[in-house]
Amino acid sequence: MYGSWLAGPLLQITLLIFMVRCKFHAVFPRFFSYILFQTLKSACLFVAYRYLPGESYFDAYWTGNAVSVIFAVAVMDEILRSLFKEYGGIQSLSTTIFRWSCGLLLLLAIIGALSSGETGGDRVVAAVFAFDRSMRLMQVGLFLLLMLLCRVLRNCWRQPVFGIALGFGVFASVELILVSVVMWLGDGHAATISLVKSAAYNAVTLVWIGYLKQQPQLVPQVEAATSANTFGMALAASGVVSDPDASFMLRVEQAVDRVLSRGDWPRPGTKGRRIVSRKPNPEEGN
Repeated sequence: MYGSWLAGPLLQITLLIFMVRCKFHAVFPRFFSYILFQTLKSACLFVAYRYLPGESYFDAYWTGNAVSVIFAVAVMDEILRSLFKEYGGIQSLSTTIFRWSCGLLLLLAIIGALSSGETGGDRVVAAVFAFDRSMRLMQVGLFLLLMLLCRVLRNCWRQPVFGIALGFGVFASVELILVSVVMWLGDGHAATISLVKSAAYNAVTLVWIGYLKQQPQLVPQVEAATSANTFGMALAASGVVSDPDASFMLRVEQAVDRVLSRGDWPRPGTKGRRIVSRKPNPEEGN
C-alpha cells in the first residue's frame, strides 16, 4: 500500500516534468492542471490517512473525487477540441453535444441523489459517484471513437491526444470493472481492489509519459489536386465576380463566359454565310 502511495505521485511529477520540457503544458493546459491536482490530492489524502481522524479522510476523499470529476470533464472537452481542431464544423458540433450531455448527466445524478433515501453527506456522495460513473462511460466511448477514427485519420495513434484518450479509456474500463466486482462481491476485498486500481492508474501514467515525452508527430496534410477541369478552375478563381452584389444567375453566366473564352472552340470560317445583327441598345438587355 505504501509503495502504491509513493509510486503514484512520483510518476505524476515525472509526467509534469516531461510536459513542461516538451511544451505540452501549453498545448494541453487542462490535462496539465488535472495531473497537478491529482498529485496534490494524493499528498493531502496521505496526510489525512496517517495523521487525521477517519471522518476527515472520508470528507477529503469525496471532495477530491468531486473536483477530479470536474477536471475530467474539462480534459475530455480539451481532447475533443484538439482532435477536431482541423474541422471547425465537427469541432463545434462535438463540443456542443458533449457539454449538453455532461449537463444532462449531472442533472440526472443530482435528481437521483435527492430522490434516494440518503440524508446529509450521503446524498453528495451518491451524486458524485453517479456522475463519476457516467463520465467513465463517456471516456470509454471517447476511446472507442478514437479507435474508429484511426482508420480515417492517418497516424492518429501517434498523436499525444490519442495517448491521453487511451489512458483515460483504459483506466475508466478498469474502474468500471472494479465497481461491478464490488457490487457483486461486496466490500470484503476492498483493500485488494484499491491496490489494483492504484496499479492501473500508475500504468496509465506510464502510458502518458511514453506519449508525451516524445516530440509530436505531424499529421500529413491532404494534398490538393494537381489538375482540375476548366469549369472548376473558373468557379474557384479569386475575383471572378467584379460586382460582389451581383445575383447568383449573373455569377453563373460570368463563369460560363470565362469557360467559353478559355476553351479552344471552333471558330466560324471567314467565307460563307454570316448572320449579322445590330448591336442591342442598353435598355433592351439580352
